[in-house]
Order: sequence, then C-alpha cells, then structure tokens
Amino acid sequence: MIQSMTGYGKAVLQLPTKKVTIEIKSLNSKNLDLNVRIPSYYKEKELPVRKKLAAALVRGKVDFSIFVEMTADETSTTVNHGVVKEYIQQLRNVVQTGSTDDVELLKMAVRMPDALKTEREELDENEWNLIDENIDVAIKEIVQYRTDEAASLEIDFKQRIANIKMYLEEVKALDGDRIANVKARLKKAIDDLKVDTDENRFEQELIYYLEKLDINEEKVRLANHLDYFLETLATPDSNGKKLGFVIQEMGREINTTGSKANFAPMQKAVIQMKNELEQIKEQILNVL
Repeated sequence: MIQSMTGYGKAVLQLPTKKVTIEIKSLNSKNLDLNVRIPSYYKEKELPVRKKLAAALVRGKVDFSIFVEMTADETSTTVNHGVVKEYIQQLRNVVQTGSTDDVELLKMAVRMPDALKTEREELDENEWNLIDENIDVAIKEIVQYRTDEAASLEIDFKQRIANIKMYLEEVKALDGDRIANVKARLKKAIDDLKVDTDENRFEQELIYYLEKLDINEEKVRLANHLDYFLETLATPDSNGKKLGFVIQEMGREINTTGSKANFAPMQKAVIQMKNELEQIKEQILNVL
C-alpha cells in the first residue's frame, strides 16, 4: 500500500501550568528534509525526536514544531530588584533634584541591561514523557493522513494503467494493418521508379526493413512493466522510487514503439499512452 508524502498531524497536551501543541507537516521531497523547532529547555531531546520522525516518515520535507503556551500565573522571568534599585539611585544622582518622579526613573531602569532575569527551566522527565506520548499521537495522525491521501492516488494509478493497457491492445490490433501499409508504400515507391526489380531481392530487403520496424519485443516488455507496476503498487510497503523506475522503463518502451510505428492510427494510440504516463509521472513524485 502506497503512502503520500503530503500530510499533517497535530496533538495538544494540557499540563498544569502550560499548553503544549505539537505539529507535524510534510511535503514531497527526494530525501528526508527534517526541520525541528522546539523550546530551548527541550533541546536535549531533539536527537531522539529526529530519529523517531525519520523512522516513521522516511521521506519528504518535514516541519516539526512544539509550541508552549504558559497558562499559569507563574513566569520564569523576574525583576532583578537589586540591579533595578541601583539603576534608580544612579539616575536620581544624575538628575540631582528632589522632585524626580520615581515612576519615570523605574521605566528607564527596567530598560537597562540585567534589569530582568530569566531562570532557566529544567527539563521535567515526567512532563517530557507525556509530550513524547503526544508526539506519537501526532505521528500516527500524519501517517494516517498520508495513507488516506494515497488511497485516491492508487485509484487514479490503476485507472491510468488500465487505459495504457487498452491502448496497448489497440496497438497490437493495428500491427497487421501497419505492416501491410508499410509493404504497400515500399512497393508503390519501387513502382514509381519505373525500373525492373528482382522480386526475390525486393522480398529480402523488405524483410530486413520490417525487422527494424518490429515492435513485438516492445509490446511484451511494456505489458510486463504494466503488470509489475500494479504488483509493486499492491505490496505492503510504499516504494515511490521503485515505481518511478518502472515508469521510466514504461516510457522507454512507449517511445520506441512510437518511433517505429510509421502508421498514423498507431501513433495516435502511442500519444494517448504517453499522455496517461505523464499524468502518472506527475503524481508519483508525491508517493513515499
């Protein structure tokens, strides 16, 4: 079963003093391009988070974020009383008047360096364990999102493969008329020259020419590639790169068939196959 590389997952955890929101977004990419944004006091857990995301999501441009919103009255930033008082005293000495408004001095003092101090919050392992559980919830959600989106892609792929098979059958049906048309064109070209020809030599040259235009191998290989694409699509693992390689081989056989066709009705069928294949190529870029 295939998975899309486009997805979104979210989990919200309400703790006694804060609300933690975990978001994961992903888009298609050739490899894993992982961007992690978490608060500084969770930084020591970044590496395990990266490993967990890489194992679950495998490929894609992934943005992982943890947002923390304080909901309690407590704050980690406090006024550095001693420093602020010293600033106020120094400012009062500079002004040297008895009518200086202390409120105005306070406004200036709190803008000075070190007027506010922020106590570094230590990591609470119990709190992190709860966050880690919610990361798993968000990962599960984005994986499900990817699977659901890929379901519609799979239906589209199967329909387009069926269409290519239909056009391939049309090519097979036209092959007899194509050979007859080529023979008739060559015979007419010889007759137009109004020269005597050796019929045996003409037949030998005709056979050699028709061998170069033979598409039986291309038809067989294309049919095999179409079946293999469907088999790969049905495997438990999502393998977008492998499907991409199979599409390349399909394109090669279709192009060769078109170059050898030399018959307008067959070339029309080949163009239809190319159109269907291009639609698959565009969508396969988003498959994991």
